[in-house]
Amino acid sequence: MDRVLVTGISGFLGSHVALTLLRQGYAVRGSLRDMAGAGRVRRALTGAGADVSALDFCRLDLLDDRGWAEAVAGCRFLQHVASPFVLTMPEDQNVLIRPAVEGARRAVQAGIEAGLERIVMTSSVAAIDGGHRSYDCLLNVETWTDIDGPFVNAYAKSKTLAEREAWAIAKACGEPGRLAVINPGTMLGPLLDDDPGTSATIIQQLLQGKMPMIPDIVLPYVDVRDVAAAHVEAMTAPGAGGHRHIVTNPAEPLGDIARILHEGLPEYAGKVPTRRLPSWIASILGLFDRSLRDSRTYLGVLRHYDGSSGEKLLGRSLRSTPQAVLTTARCLMEWQLA
Repeated sequence: MDRVLVTGISGFLGSHVALTLLRQGYAVRGSLRDMAGAGRVRRALTGAGADVSALDFCRLDLLDDRGWAEAVAGCRFLQHVASPFVLTMPEDQNVLIRPAVEGARRAVQAGIEAGLERIVMTSSVAAIDGGHRSYDCLLNVETWTDIDGPFVNAYAKSKTLAEREAWAIAKACGEPGRLAVINPGTMLGPLLDDDPGTSATIIQQLLQGKMPMIPDIVLPYVDVRDVAAAHVEAMTAPGAGGHRHIVTNPAEPLGDIARILHEGLPEYAGKVPTRRLPSWIASILGLFDRSLRDSRTYLGVLRHYDGSSGEKLLGRSLRSTPQAVLTTARCLMEWQLA
C-alpha cells in the first residue's frame, strides 16, 4: 500500500482528502495538533463508508520542527492541507501568516528531503485574486495576489506568502516538479460530522435567518469533493507537478446563493433572506462590523477565474455551485445544525 501523509486531516478539506485516498486504496497517515481528535476523525471517516484499517495518526505542529521527518518516513506522497482559516481576521495578522508560511516550509522541506514523489499543497484563489487595481482581466495560474494592494486581508496574505514560500523552497532544492498546488474557491459540500467548521457557516447563517439583508459579497464556490479529487489526482498525474491548478466554479453574489436555498428548500423560504444590502451601505457598516470589513475586497466586485487547469487535471467538469450549496444545506439539516 502506498502511504500518504495528510496534514490537517481533522479539517473540512483534510478529511475529504483522506476519504478519497482511502477509497482509492491508499494508506493514510493523518497529522493532528492534538491526538485527542483522532477518534473523531476515525468515526467520521468510518461513517462516510471508508475502511480505516489503513489509517494511522501522528502529531505535528506547523510552528514546530519536531516530528516531520518521522511523519513522512515510509510515505510515498504528501498532502499538505493544514493551514489556519477564519472568517473574522485577527488583530495580529501573524496569527494566520506565521503558521501558514512556516507550515509550508516544514512540509515541503520534509517531503523533498525524504524523497517523496510528489507534494500536493492546498493554496487558495485568495493567493490569486487579491489586491488588483482592476478586475477586467481573467485571473489565471500566472496571477498572484498583491499583498500590498487595497483591502487584502490577513487570510489572503497568509495563503499568498505560504504558497510563494513553498515554490521558493522547491525551486531552491532543484525540485519544482515535485510540488503541485491546488487553488480552490470557497469550499462547500457534504459534512462528515456535526462540526460545521468555517466553510459551511455562511450557509448555516442564511438558513437560520441570521442575515436580515444580504451584502453583495461575490465569491467563487466549489464542491469540496472536487477539490479533494483534484488533490489526489495531482499526486500522480504526469503533468501536474510544477504547476498551480485553479479548482473553482465562476463567482456568484451571495444573493444568488440565498436564491438557490430559497428555491431548493421551500421549507426554509421564510427564514432565508431575500433583500440585498447595497455595497455602499455595507462599506459604511464595515466600519463597525469586522466580518463585513474583512470581506470588503469582495463587495460588489465580479472576478473572472480561468478554471481550465483544474478541469483538465480532473478530466471532467466540476459539480455546480447549486449542487454544492444544496448539499451543504441538506447536511446541516441532517446534523440538526440549521
